[in-house]
Formats: sequence, structure tokens, C-alpha cells
Amino acid sequence: MRKINLLLVLAFAFKISAAQELKANITVLSNQVSNNVNQNVFRTLQTALNTFINTRKWTSDKFATNERIECNFLLQLQSTSDLNVYNASLTIQAARPVFNTTYLSPIINFKDDNIIFKYAEFQIMEFNENRVSGSDALVSNLTAVIAYYAYMVLGFDYASFSPRGGDPYFIKAMNIVNNAPDGRGIAGWKAFDGQRNRYWLAENMMNSRYTIMHDVYYNYYRLGMDKFYEDENSARAEVMNVLNLLNNFIIDNPNKMISQFFFQGKATELVKIFAKAPQQDKARASEMLQRLDITNAAKYKDELK
Repeated sequence: MRKINLLLVLAFAFKISAAQELKANITVLSNQVSNNVNQNVFRTLQTALNTFINTRKWTSDKFATNERIECNFLLQLQSTSDLNVYNASLTIQAARPVFNTTYLSPIINFKDDNIIFKYAEFQIMEFNENRVSGSDALVSNLTAVIAYYAYMVLGFDYASFSPRGGDPYFIKAMNIVNNAPDGRGIAGWKAFDGQRNRYWLAENMMNSRYTIMHDVYYNYYRLGMDKFYEDENSARAEVMNVLNLLNNFIIDNPNKMISQFFFQGKATELVKIFAKAPQQDKARASEMLQRLDITNAAKYKDELK
């Protein structure tokens, strides 16, 4: 099976059946696009994108149907002054099942605001890893972005099930970064495009100085979340160990994208994890979380008293 068989660890690398890897839902919102554009164009775009991501084989592994990774993409469009050219933001959410429960733990919750692309109705969605930039940079940019995030979803999911398991997909994502479309208005692929973009996310997961983040993902999900069903106290202790790892990482590497990326979408889950902890552990977790995840500091302060 693709997922680790948590009863028989030796079986974790075996795969069965040949289902596609992702169970993705892409929604296209066009309410900010000029009324002069036929709305059928965006319905066609949505169908084409869902077909593209859900029918392409992204790995060489075989997946059972129930092992497909659930993920959602929300593409919010805005008009530009150029025909068939759109600015967009893309929100990516992906979750990972927790062993022996029906609960899905968030693993990605990120919004990319730096997308521009060209699309005409019934345009073919083409993507070639050996020629990412294609023949028209603006046309190719959309599928390059979707492919990049497909590999990042796979990378973080695999990383949560085996140590360094996501590396092959982070490498593929970095290949897209290194060969990304380049042209007027295209952004997010280069280091100088900002501190939190596609370049830096892939770079952080590939940088040998930040290997501790691979431990963070594996330990949090495999040694922490997956163990709650059998030993809540030891699982919670492992999550606390992860917070200590993150604390050390942030001290040594302040303002890195990956540390903030990890916390996005996890505040509610973390509150629930520590709400039942002994008061001393709860207070320690609250203090650490307020420092590590500043965006949600007020939530931790109020709900972990």
C-alpha cells in the first residue's frame, strides 16, 4: 500500500492497484473578471484543470483508490488589460488521514498570489517536465504552477509517512522552478520575487541546512498524530518534541518560509492536541506556540489557559 501499514511496518513500501495519486478538486472563481467575458470560458477552464491534475500520473507508485491524497485548489481570477490574460491567486489545501480515525490532518494551507496566465476556451492543458516553459510562457505558466503544487502536495504527504520520503517530489518541484516560464508579469519562480513564493518553498525543503524540517513533518504526523489512537500521552509528547525542533530551527534560521508554512491551517488542531494536556504541559505549549506561530498567538493564549 502507498500509506505505511501501521500494523506491519515492513509492508509500508508496498503498493497496490493503479489509481491516480491525487483526489483533487479545482474550483475557478471568475466573479472579479469583466462581464464582457463569456462565463462558459471559466467553466471550461475548471473542467480542463480538474482533468489535467486528476488524470496525469505524477509518480511511478501504484495507489489504491482510497489512498488518493485529498486536496483542493481555489483559483480566483482577475481581469487584465490583455486579451485572454488573467491575474490570479491560488489557494492550496491538502490533508492527510490520521491512522485509525476518520480525521484528516491539514498538511498544506497556502495562498499563492503571484499567478498570471493566458487561456482561451478549449485550450489544451499541456505540461512537459523537459520543457516546462513551453512555446508561450503565459500559456505554460498555469500548468507549471499546478504541476508544481501537485508535486509539493505529494512531497509533504510522502514526507509525513517516511523519513525523507518526499525528496523525489521536492526535486521535481525544484526542476519546475529552475525551468519555469519567464516573461512579462510572471512572478513567484525566482528568489528575488519575494521571501515567500514557489522558489523559496522548494528551496527550503531542498536546502541541506534545513534538513530538520523533514524530521518535523515525519515526527509530527507519523510519530505524533498517528499514535494518538494507542497512546494519547506519548503522542502529545512527540508533538511537543516537534515544537522544540521548530523552536531550535527558527532560532537558527529566522523568517524562513517553511517554518511559517508548517503552521498554516494547524492552529485549531494544535489547540485540540494540548487542550487535554496537564496544566504544566499546556502552559508550556501555549507559550511556545505564541512565539512560533505569531499569527495565531491570540488563539493559543485564549484557548490554552
